[in-house]
Amino acid sequence: MTLENRINYVEFPAADFSEMKRFYGGVFNWTFEHYGEEYLAFNDGAMDGGFYLSEQKATAAQGAALVIFFANDLEATQAKIVAAGGVVCVPIFEFPGGRRFHFNDPHGNELAVWSDQGLAGAHGADLAFD
Repeated sequence: MTLENRINYVEFPAADFSEMKRFYGGVFNWTFEHYGEEYLAFNDGAMDGGFYLSEQKATAAQGAALVIFFANDLEATQAKIVAAGGVVCVPIFEFPGGRRFHFNDPHGNELAVWSDQGLAGAHGADLAFD
C-alpha cells in the first residue's frame, strides 16, 4: 500500500546501468527492471526508485539530498561497499545517537550509512530518539 505524504520513490543519475546493477545488487540486494535505454528502476525490498541516464552526480556539496541507509554492522557494510567499488568520502564519525560514513557509488553519487550500534559507552538498544 502506498502511504499518503511519505517518501515513495527516489531517483539517481547514472551513466552505466550495468555498473549500478552490479554495485547496488551486490551490496544491498536490490532488484532491477529496465524501462528503455535511459531508465533503470530498482526495488530495495521496501521502496522503489530508479536511475536515469545522466553524467551528472548527486552530491551533498552540490545541494543534492543525502540518502542514508541503516546498518546494524557499520564496518561490515563499509567493507562490502568498498569491495564492490564504492569509495568512502567521509570516514566513520559519531553523532548524538549514532555513527555514520558517507560514500560515493561507482558513478560518483554520494550516499551514507548510519548505525546506532557500536557507540562508545552506549548500546544501540538503549538509545531513544524524539
